[in-house]
Amino acid sequence: MRFLVDTPGLVISHDAANDWLYCDWRGQHDQESSQAACLLMLEALRGQPCRKILNDNSGVTRQTMQLTLWGAWWLEEMTAAGLQYLAWVFPRDFMMRQHTEQALQHMQRPVVVAFDDVASAYVWLQQRP
Repeated sequence: MRFLVDTPGLVISHDAANDWLYCDWRGQHDQESSQAACLLMLEALRGQPCRKILNDNSGVTRQTMQLTLWGAWWLEEMTAAGLQYLAWVFPRDFMMRQHTEQALQHMQRPVVVAFDDVASAYVWLQQRP
């Protein structure tokens, strides 16, 4: 794995064996820090084009963010940068889980699927073309 971004709240690396980005979120995040981290993901994807991302939020200790119009814009930008599949591992105590899962069901591009653990997300992502 080659590190692309290393901040206290987010570490992004390129997994060359699988040719995807691994985004490891850590600590506490609110709407502002989540958006800043998402912009780092977009920058990393533009710098290291990949079709897949393993978005691991299992290390998030507290998250108070919501999917908003900004989030829809961000996903459009990620798609334009080449993203096709995003495996999203939710934090353990994600209060907006049900709302987020319902919103994800209506998305067509990129394909975003939520998981409870990294292992399941990893397997699913490996099975994508």
